[in-house]
Amino acid sequence: MISKFRAWDKEHEEMLYPDDEDKIFFEVTVYGMNTLDMRVDPDEYGGFSYLNTVIMQSTGLYDRNGVEVYEDDIVRCSRGCPHRVIWVKEYGGSFLGGMPAWYLSGLNEGYSWTGAEEIIGNSWENPELLEDVE
Repeated sequence: MISKFRAWDKEHEEMLYPDDEDKIFFEVTVYGMNTLDMRVDPDEYGGFSYLNTVIMQSTGLYDRNGVEVYEDDIVRCSRGCPHRVIWVKEYGGSFLGGMPAWYLSGLNEGYSWTGAEEIIGNSWENPELLEDVE
């Protein structure tokens, strides 16, 4: 699987995807990933302008409507309650007991993705969806 990313632009309060080529460029370096603001002309600015973003990775999973699930999405689980998609770093992306390192916050480790889950928002644009949960 090829890793896919999106970014929350903190300044413009907007979710940006790689397809938004007129707004963002994802620059991968040996030190990590940067996001360049493509709305600013580098000749006028004197160089590239970096965006203040939070970068989120795709989980490789899809909800029941075929929508790709990203880190920090808010998903209604098969039981009907909302949970934030989180990356459990101590597992480092490895498989532990057959479960990937992507989890839904507030659920036990034994919960597995059923395909009946549905994205209802994300924690940047819709934080109110998790107010009573976390």
